[in-house]
Parts: sequence; C-alpha cells; structure tokens
Amino acid sequence: MAQELDVQAMLQRFRERARAVRQRGLPPVEGAERKRFMDQARIDYMDYAMIGDASASLDDGVLTLKVDLRPQPDKPAPPA
Repeated sequence: MAQELDVQAMLQRFRERARAVRQRGLPPVEGAERKRFMDQARIDYMDYAMIGDASASLDDGVLTLKVDLRPQPDKPAPPA
C-alpha cells in the first residue's frame, strides 16, 4: 500500500475537505441540535485543516505527518 500512496494528493484531499466543511451550509435545525452541528463542523474543520497543513514523509513504509501548531504571523487564524 505504501508504494501506491500519493502523500501530496492525500494532503490535498484533506485541504479540500477542510474547505468543504467551511463552505457547507447549516441544515434547517434549531436549538441544541444546531449547536451540536456547528460544534462538530468546527472540530471537523480543525482536524482536516491540521492534516492538510502537515508536512509529510513516507520512509520505509512509515508515513510521518509533522504538524506545526505554533502561531504563524503571516497566516490569519481560522474563524472560531
């Protein structure tokens, strides 16, 4: 499987997923269900964006993702 894995394409798919979460609309729900939906969307975005921003290496069949969580002065923080 490691020989078939296109790491850069995988990271691009995670960036696209993060973008899709940000762009999807809210379903017609109200109250507590709406809050749960919004909270889950925030978590999904954070997870997808972190992996999409990772630097990756594939060495001897081991995929390593490196995620720098330090604030970047040239990148605005995502909306909460």
